[in-house]
Amino acid sequence: MAVLRRLTQSRRSPSERTALAGEAAAEAAEAALRAEPAPAGAAESAGADGRTGSAGADGSAGADGKKPAKAPKPPAENHTPDRDDPRAAAFFDCDNTILRGAAIFYLGVGLYRRSFFTQRDVARFAWQQAWFRLHGTEDPGHMADAQHTALGLVAGKHTADLEEICEEIFEEVIAEKIWPGTRALVQMHLDAGQRVWLVTAAPQEVARIIARRLGMTGALGTVAEAEDGVYTGRLVGELLHGPAKAAAVRALARRERLDLGRCAAYSDSANDIPMLSLVGHPYVVNPDGALRRHARAMGWRVRDFRTGRKAARVGIPAAAALGVAAGATAAGVAIHRRRAV
Repeated sequence: MAVLRRLTQSRRSPSERTALAGEAAAEAAEAALRAEPAPAGAAESAGADGRTGSAGADGSAGADGKKPAKAPKPPAENHTPDRDDPRAAAFFDCDNTILRGAAIFYLGVGLYRRSFFTQRDVARFAWQQAWFRLHGTEDPGHMADAQHTALGLVAGKHTADLEEICEEIFEEVIAEKIWPGTRALVQMHLDAGQRVWLVTAAPQEVARIIARRLGMTGALGTVAEAEDGVYTGRLVGELLHGPAKAAAVRALARRERLDLGRCAAYSDSANDIPMLSLVGHPYVVNPDGALRRHARAMGWRVRDFRTGRKAARVGIPAAAALGVAAGATAAGVAIHRRRAV
């Protein structure tokens, strides 16, 4: 990783930054896997509602004494993963594919509760999250804004501290946002003995936690540069988004000796067409309009686990989004007042 850090200091073309981001994500994912060896699907796995426990394969109670809900069955007409195929794996996008909404915005909410953000910041993030939920697609400007803010906040902070905070934020915010239908698809691949990877633009620290809580093999996420365990406020390469995701999957497949023609990939966004096009079994989950049209033209399988989506669009999206922002700001004020008492 030291070599990768040095490379980021020089000016590089967009394609070079994309490749660098992919290589950095693959290297970080493999390093995490070596540091925490565990069989896929073991120990911690999430139930149908996304909540976690340490129940065994027999469904026995977890560490909290509660028996977790069984994961729902995968939708009909899925391709059947080949069992114990050492060269096959599955790659899952995160935002709006595994989670309702975007992980980086949920991270923002959690950081706000820890006084990392102002009320104005949280109102802006709430608007961006509402826009994403209502339109079903990512806005590059919103992502760049969130990235710039996040990097500025973590600069000078210890990586271990952020990882601890991310664990807390998963329990507080993210666990209940997991789509049961996509969770079932993850489990389908795990049950077949395949490796399953999360691929997301979210920071690798958040990505690893989500992947671990779902029993996945590991995660490919955006790598923030760090020196001696402290964030510099820069990225290694660029945000793991669009073509960078495809680069990361390709780099990991090379390292893990996977045959991408035997692999599956799942995403909701047309931005991930490069990643979906790499594999032999592309799936479209909760798609935006552009990806749905592309999937129809290519004959890709489509799964939509959303409800009430059309009703939301028939209303007044701007008013709904402003309502979310206002609600979030009001909640923030209430939290601030309670702390001040």
